[in-house]
Amino acid sequence: MKNVPFKGIIAYPITPFDENEKVDIPLFKHLVERLITSGSHGIAPLGSTGVMPYLSDEEKEEVTEATLQQVKGRIPTLVGVSNLTTEKTIHHAQFAEKAGADAVMIIPMSYWKLTDDEIVAHYDAVARKISIPIMAYNNPVTSGVDMSPALLKRLLEIPNVTMIKESTGDVQRMHYLRRELGEEVAFYNGSNPLALAAFSAGARGWCTAAPNLIPELNIDLYNAVEEGDFEKAKTIFYQQFDLLKFIVNKGLPRAVKSGLNILGENGGNLRSPLKPLHEKETDELKNILKPLLINTII
Repeated sequence: MKNVPFKGIIAYPITPFDENEKVDIPLFKHLVERLITSGSHGIAPLGSTGVMPYLSDEEKEEVTEATLQQVKGRIPTLVGVSNLTTEKTIHHAQFAEKAGADAVMIIPMSYWKLTDDEIVAHYDAVARKISIPIMAYNNPVTSGVDMSPALLKRLLEIPNVTMIKESTGDVQRMHYLRRELGEEVAFYNGSNPLALAAFSAGARGWCTAAPNLIPELNIDLYNAVEEGDFEKAKTIFYQQFDLLKFIVNKGLPRAVKSGLNILGENGGNLRSPLKPLHEKETDELKNILKPLLINTII
């Protein structure tokens, strides 16, 4: 599969902040290392989990460099480079490529509603300025733009756009892409509660923040799918389903930070206006995590 460096569990690190709400790079590197050593197949900084829109250009570059320094080529890296303008998106994409990223991920952020032609032109302009592959990220909840299956098909006609990440929660779109583009289409699931259904539909990987908390279960699910044992996969998936729903419903940065603290890890602080989970929510997360930490192997 040409220019598709990712398969399996692609982990999203949080971007931790210190008590002054400054990016804590040493802690960030530690959290990235946890994801690597626990078996993640790829690392994707500066996504929704990493609160990319809350960071300055300089902070985004700092996080990009820190990721590549920590990973040291051990697993592929997918750097989020999205911005409101094409010019800024190109800048961050070129920076990521120069830093050593294996690919970049772009979501069509917008204030004004973009037309399909504007979105295609945006991706095409970035693709012409870099040589590494692009993952087109569709998540209307965070971007305000819902890219239709037909539009995603158009994007894949751009040479550098070789991957699609679908986070709408509509598994039928994955079936459409597979039917329209064949077995070679590289699509990835970004909707945690649909992980099993997406793999069944042919997803090449799962982009998720869950490995910050339950890496063994995430990887076990992928391995069971690869082995063709969908009964085992179903059992493993149902074990983690409540946690997957919780971290999405409560907000990935908040939930992952609290989960790390529950596990005895420093999750750092959040950047305003985000605030930590309430005590009742934290207790709920503890109750969800407790049996998973006892029974992580089927």
